[in-house]
Amino acid sequence: MITLTKEDGPADLDGVTHLSIGVSWDPTAGSSGGVLGKLRRKTGTDLDLIAIAMQGGDPVRLAGLDSLDPMGNGSLIHSGDNQTGHGDGDDETITVEFARIPAHITSIVFVAAAYKKGSSFQKARNISFKVYDATGGSTQQVADIWPSMLTQDNGCAVAKAVRVGGSWKLEVINVTGRIKQGDEHALMRFAVSK
Repeated sequence: MITLTKEDGPADLDGVTHLSIGVSWDPTAGSSGGVLGKLRRKTGTDLDLIAIAMQGGDPVRLAGLDSLDPMGNGSLIHSGDNQTGHGDGDDETITVEFARIPAHITSIVFVAAAYKKGSSFQKARNISFKVYDATGGSTQQVADIWPSMLTQDNGCAVAKAVRVGGSWKLEVINVTGRIKQGDEHALMRFAVSK
């Protein structure tokens, strides 16, 4: 079993064949009360969990938004877009099967963003990123990452998996930043900078 914190630095993923990262959040009304606040809580806010596969310093595949299996072989799978944050447990997940990741992929950066116009971290509460060792079909939680509630940013670099020789390491990043909403290139530049 691995236990991850930002302060510990990269953790060896020896024996971890499958890794899942999930994001969960609760909708909020923001600063609105009354009928408008109830409507905003009902419609929720849309956060997106995205994995960007890197070849050296270049992003080459993206899991999330409208791409659920960008490698085409089941090695990097997104669960689908939850646009409200309603419901229990993780609202979106990405699962990685390391043995099937193509050899030229050197790292995978996991990012959460209020990517679509009108969405924001300020319209969500209790944002949490969970990392699971999903080896053998289990879902053993190994990290719980909480971004700051004070941020005015709309993106968070959650974690980064890096290929080291024939194995992988995972580093908790938990750094927020601004991403131009609706701009995939801005999203990829944010991931590359981490």
